[in-house]
Amino acid sequence: MDGNSDAGGNSNKSGLRGKLNKVVLAYSGGLDTSIVVPWLRENYGCEVVCFTADVSQGVLELEGLEEKAKASGASQLVVKDLKEEFVRDYIFPCLRAGAIYERKYLLGTSMARPVIAKAMVDVAKEVGADAVAHGCTGKGNDQVRFELTFYALNPELKVVAPWREWDITGREDAIEYAKKHNVPVPVTKKSIYSRDRNLWHLSHEGDILEDPANEPKKDMFMMTVDPEDAPDQPEYIEIGIMSGSPISLNRKVLSPASLLTELNEIGGKHGIGRVDMVENRLVGMKSRGVYETPGGTILWTAVRDLESLTLDRETMQVKDMLALKYAELVYAGRWFDPLRESMDAFMDKITETTTGTVTLKLYKGSITVVSRKSEHSLYREDISSFENGQIYDQADAAGFIRLYGLPTKVRAMLNKGV
Repeated sequence: MDGNSDAGGNSNKSGLRGKLNKVVLAYSGGLDTSIVVPWLRENYGCEVVCFTADVSQGVLELEGLEEKAKASGASQLVVKDLKEEFVRDYIFPCLRAGAIYERKYLLGTSMARPVIAKAMVDVAKEVGADAVAHGCTGKGNDQVRFELTFYALNPELKVVAPWREWDITGREDAIEYAKKHNVPVPVTKKSIYSRDRNLWHLSHEGDILEDPANEPKKDMFMMTVDPEDAPDQPEYIEIGIMSGSPISLNRKVLSPASLLTELNEIGGKHGIGRVDMVENRLVGMKSRGVYETPGGTILWTAVRDLESLTLDRETMQVKDMLALKYAELVYAGRWFDPLRESMDAFMDKITETTTGTVTLKLYKGSITVVSRKSEHSLYREDISSFENGQIYDQADAAGFIRLYGLPTKVRAMLNKGV
């Protein structure tokens, strides 16, 4: 041991710290956030209220969490079920907007952070805290997402980020610090991967994935089966959509979280929603991640395909351009930015008629849209048919082509000296 753990609790790189009264800490019960509790008390002389958000992390065991938090030195643990709010107010707006980051990433972690941070601000008000704290490292995107939300919703709250202040550099340092302060050390085996899980997705980073040339191991995946091992028979499902937001599965109306939960099971069984990508982090570096988003990929496909019936060409082009910026704002933690909120108003208006049903075939990792229907469909069979109709006279195309192609013709004449 190099002694960093002893210094970890008392190091003060930023100079003399001011005393805080009460801090709300984003708490998971793992080693990293457990040692933050005594560190905050030791370095800021404050009371610590632990906060845990339930967004269907899966790996989180709520049983015994309060006892663990108090054993670490916290005065209380506050737990809030955010699943329905997460899907309804964060996931579905992104889905309606068509937001996707760098061609592949469906923003699973990016959408979860603002709903958690917002709840922390609410809890801080409830318990009379003057500060909030998180366990994000100084290399990732999450520190930005948490803190921009804090700034937007309550700029008077002080923000503490221990990983940017202390000298604890690794797991061994953290374990020694925990033992020194009588913090119960989790006995669970630490994964070789860095994972983030919620109701929308599961992400994997680290270990062999740090080399983009390495294929992920088969046993790494947790939400989806290998497409090679998926059922040999396809499954057909029908998604009902109202104004750009999913509302039903196979004609059964479900709450947002219930709908996504069922689709995760169905999609996972068929190996749907695996993405392997190298992305540009907000802090400047590239990172390689593998994502599992089974239910989300199904919903993304369904909503996007229904728009082929309900949106005209110009509207679709503008919507797609704005979707890129929308995704960038969400990825960068600017959920409560006026620009995103303004674009959300546009998306809400433009998808008013995106109502109908989409039938999809799921088979060994693939999704095929086999049917789409909408009472607001702009598709007219009597116009699109190759048979002559009353509305579209094929002879009219000749004049249209001559006018539409006039700039092309003039340029060619100029080049030929005519």
